[in-house]
Parts: sequence; C-alpha cells; structure tokens
Amino acid sequence: MKDVKVEDIAKDVNKIEEQELKAVQAKIQQINQAQMQVGGLEAQKSIALEVLKASQQELQALQKTLEDKYGKVSINLTDGTISDIEDEADKKD
Repeated sequence: MKDVKVEDIAKDVNKIEEQELKAVQAKIQQINQAQMQVGGLEAQKSIALEVLKASQQELQALQKTLEDKYGKVSINLTDGTISDIEDEADKKD
C-alpha cells in the first residue's frame, strides 16, 4: 500500500477556478460597497429629516408670531403683502 501524504490529499481537494473565485470576490466587494453607501445615505436621510422637522417647528413659531402681530391674514410669499382671510361664516352670508 502506498503512503498517503497530506500534500497529495490537498491536491485532490476540489476548488473553483481562480477566475471564478475572483468573480465571486468582486461581487462580494461590490455588495459590501453598496451596503456602505446605503448606510451613508440612511445617515444623511436621518439628518435631513431632523433638519426638516426643526425647520417646520421654526416656521410654526414664526407663523404664530406673525399671527399675533398681524392677525389671521394671508401673506404673499413673493412680495410680503398681506390680505385678510375670509372666514367660512363670511362666505355663507
């Protein structure tokens, strides 16, 4: 009986071809990069949502200040002119 060496067993182990291995590695790297990009975008989204919420709260406070000063009016955002807002009760009369 022939002596079996570890080197001989290692030669018999099935492997994918080098080109196939590189293709799999490249796809895994591509997936990892995409996941990192998605994570970065999610972080940017979170920050943008916080800015949006804060801006909306600041606008509401500004609107309240303007309403206290000018009453319930409509403000033209182009030139700043104000006009009275018709109440629903006024429209029925």
